[in-house]
Amino acid sequence: STLLVGTNKGVLLQYKVSRSKTKGDAKFEVLLERSNKSFSKKPITQLAAVPELFILISLSDNVISVHDLTTFSLVTCVNKTKGANLFAIDVQKRQTQKGEAVYLRLGVASKRKIQLFFWENRDFHELLNDLSLYDFPHALSWCKDSLCVGFKRDYYIINSKNGNLKELFPVGSNQPDPLVTRLRDDRLALGRDHMSILINADGDPTQKEPINWSDIPCAMEHSPPYLIAILQKFVEVRTIDPKNLIQNISLPKTRLICQGDGCIYVASPNNVWRLAPTPNANQIKQLLQAKQFELALKLAELAEEPESEKEKRIRNIKNLYAFDLFCQKRFEESLALFAKLGTDPSHVIGLYPGLLPEDFRNKLEYPEKVPEIQGVEHEKGLLALIEYLTQKRNELSKDIDKEMTTTAIVEGNKTINSRKQLSQIIDTTLLKCYLETNDALVAPLLRLKDNNCHIEESERVLKKKEKFSELIILYEKKGLHQKALNLLMKQAARPESPLKGHERTIQYLQHLGPDYIDLIFEYAEWVLKQFPEDGLKIFTEDLPEVEALPRDQVLDYLEKISIDLAMLYLEHIITDCHDHTEEFHNRLVDLYREKIQRLKEEYIHSLPEGHTPCKAGEEPGELGVLRKKLVSFLHKSQRYIPERLLTRFPPDDFHEERAILLGRLGRHEQALSIYINILKDIRLAEEYCAMNYEKEKEGCKDVYFLLLKLFLKPADDHVDGPNSQVDGRRTNIALKLLEDHAMKIDTAKALELLPSTTRLRDILAFLENVMENQGVQRRSNQILKSLLYAENLQVTEHLIHKQSIKVSVTEEDVCRSCKKRIGQSVFCRYPNGHLVHYSCYTRDLNK
Repeated sequence: STLLVGTNKGVLLQYKVSRSKTKGDAKFEVLLERSNKSFSKKPITQLAAVPELFILISLSDNVISVHDLTTFSLVTCVNKTKGANLFAIDVQKRQTQKGEAVYLRLGVASKRKIQLFFWENRDFHELLNDLSLYDFPHALSWCKDSLCVGFKRDYYIINSKNGNLKELFPVGSNQPDPLVTRLRDDRLALGRDHMSILINADGDPTQKEPINWSDIPCAMEHSPPYLIAILQKFVEVRTIDPKNLIQNISLPKTRLICQGDGCIYVASPNNVWRLAPTPNANQIKQLLQAKQFELALKLAELAEEPESEKEKRIRNIKNLYAFDLFCQKRFEESLALFAKLGTDPSHVIGLYPGLLPEDFRNKLEYPEKVPEIQGVEHEKGLLALIEYLTQKRNELSKDIDKEMTTTAIVEGNKTINSRKQLSQIIDTTLLKCYLETNDALVAPLLRLKDNNCHIEESERVLKKKEKFSELIILYEKKGLHQKALNLLMKQAARPESPLKGHERTIQYLQHLGPDYIDLIFEYAEWVLKQFPEDGLKIFTEDLPEVEALPRDQVLDYLEKISIDLAMLYLEHIITDCHDHTEEFHNRLVDLYREKIQRLKEEYIHSLPEGHTPCKAGEEPGELGVLRKKLVSFLHKSQRYIPERLLTRFPPDDFHEERAILLGRLGRHEQALSIYINILKDIRLAEEYCAMNYEKEKEGCKDVYFLLLKLFLKPADDHVDGPNSQVDGRRTNIALKLLEDHAMKIDTAKALELLPSTTRLRDILAFLENVMENQGVQRRSNQILKSLLYAENLQVTEHLIHKQSIKVSVTEEDVCRSCKKRIGQSVFCRYPNGHLVHYSCYTRDLNK
């Protein structure tokens, strides 16, 4: 509030400028506190006060002087600056070990040179050697470590640390003098005719477009957010960003400008005016009414008020600005600003028609009527909304435990701070936006694990758009499986529906899993009855959910619907899934038997009179196929229980199957009897023996003997003729068995079975085979014995070498065999320590 005025006569005047104390009076009270007539003998051409150091720097009579700011007494006269015509100061606050210190630099333009000084110990000292210039400087200003110089024709930047010069650009052709103004944000405004070009400390432009004035400025000052320039006819006030003309103030012949205490002072040769800004609150109010939000924000940021109030005011302005951007159809900018502000997403969504439920939307308030958006603009707006909602969705998924806070566009409106509720609104709105812009994104959204779409609202819009496939996904993810299946069944019958047919129903049931087994059974029956083979995939597909189904329950269910389905299911779990459960193996055999019995009855009834049925497995059609499956399964499976199954096969039927079961029980003679006496199939009997013969296993090593016995000593009820005689055909078969399987039949037992009338030449081949085998066996045993002996010798030699023992022979040691003294003779030592002559040892060994 202290104003210093240097006059043309060298007088320094000090005024106290303060607002009137009368309430409601906007005038200022001006009091001349001091008048120093002896300050200078020549005109005072420039003044700079440094209150931090309590000094006043002045330029008078072309020399720099420093006075005490309190008493105006001379501190020092910088004689090195004689000839000076211009100076510029730079005050910086630096942190030192002793605390905060003030660092002052001085740049002086003197004829064609620049002098640089720094303040220390109440005097100025040279910072660099004098810098020579090509012309006289007319403007000078600091910017960080650079000094900008304005010549008559162009501008330069000087680095104060090394003295390097950098040429910038020419001064305007119509501009009488260069103009360099330092801005508060470490930038410079350089005059070029009607323009001010903004640069940084390196001399680089900081924005594309300059500030344009109504006339050529002759002086300028920066009072954020305003730039005030003195023009020929008036003082003009503009803003840098946005570039707006704020005010023109008509003041005659003004030439000088400075600022202090938040006010601007301008002076003519005879007058000084103080320009006081309207209070910030009033300015902001007017700017908001004029929808100049960017400028209002800058004023709000510069306002001196409590931080909480300041933040609230800024947030409110930004919300109004974002709303105005939306009204201008600048959707991306608007929503980006809403996102930064943390505005309640439901309030942002409410800007668009038809996205929120009407009752909810009607409760929201906005600064003014929301414009209607249609056509291309509507789509553009929705795309911007999608980007905004996706960003908000990602934010909600982070820091789940962190408390949410949202703000309203219009203060007082109720906001939503529940993460769950906001997530539901965002996801449901995203779904609606996708349906309007790109419906291919609907399904991926609904498949997300954290999808929180509102069920009823989503169901309504999907049905309206006939997006039944996507509706199925919604039901599935929300666990509404019955609804999904009902819809699938309904759509299956519609030829034009994308869900026609039964494939989607099958796929859906396959992925339900064991927790929904009753639901699966309920809806699978419809598919199984119409498409049995496809429907069975519900229980046989290679999927984790299908494999986890309880197989016993599935089997019981399928058996009630169809034996065929149950058989196919059992074949799948036994063959493909390698299920070794005995009960499943037993049930498959039972189902085969049950189906075969029914088919066999039909087959026999269909035969013409006198025709005999075909052998097992050779029957026509399905019967033959099933019979082969049953026989093959009985041979291969090791998991069924034969004693339990045997009782279920009728004794007068299923002879081959009964033979296999008897064999599993070790009742080989009964099994072979079926092959020989009932089926009369020697080939099957021999195959049976080959499958069951095991040389070292009791009960299985005599199967060939039992077969031989059936031919040579048949039971009474199966032999034609007297019991004491065996027909020639059976004897020949028996002899052939002996010849082919001589090594698998006990020779002695076989010979006892043969009739006494058997000729020797008839069994010659059998005996030769036996003898040859005995010879081969004997030779094998001899080779084996030799190999074992050789191995034993190697082991013994190894042990001898490994366990070498030192033996000392004395005069008293005698041979244990011949009782003579050992002396110097070669000897052997037994493991027990006894010594014998080597000759005695070999003699005893040969005995």
